[in-house]
Amino acid sequence: MILCREKFAADLDKQVFPGIQGGPLMHIIAAKAICFGEALQPSFADYAKQIVANARALAKGMMDAGFRICSSGTDNHLMLVDVGAAGLSGKDAAVALDRANITVNKNTIPFDTKSAFVTSGIRLGTPALTTRGMKEKEMARIAGFISRVLNDPQNESVIEAVGKEVVELTANFRVP
Repeated sequence: MILCREKFAADLDKQVFPGIQGGPLMHIIAAKAICFGEALQPSFADYAKQIVANARALAKGMMDAGFRICSSGTDNHLMLVDVGAAGLSGKDAAVALDRANITVNKNTIPFDTKSAFVTSGIRLGTPALTTRGMKEKEMARIAGFISRVLNDPQNESVIEAVGKEVVELTANFRVP
């Protein structure tokens, strides 16, 4: 779905319809209706603000731990962390974190010298954590979990300890 100002609508429609627009799939239309209905609720603005506050706290925690955030912080829900400077690939970082019950995506970073299959970075985001009810305090803990694993990605005792702490933390923040 593309949302735009009215003055751009006619030009946009000419580019999309009929050539590349998909069919009217009723389940997709219903999902969009629910999405827009939720976005109209006053609580959605608070939720969106908390997502950004959490992302800023997570980015700060990662920077305080010595990792470079490619944009020197964030103004939205995600961030790219340069793990290449720590001697890791994004792929290796993602695998180590996954073993500690932390899911991230490997991601290329600006001017990356590694392939998209290996990468020099990881992508972190906060919407799922915010949906569970976590706030800035938990983001600081999560940054600590991530940095502990990334600073010693081959140390199974560190990975196991962090994995247990992640399970303990998430037990207090169930998926709604």
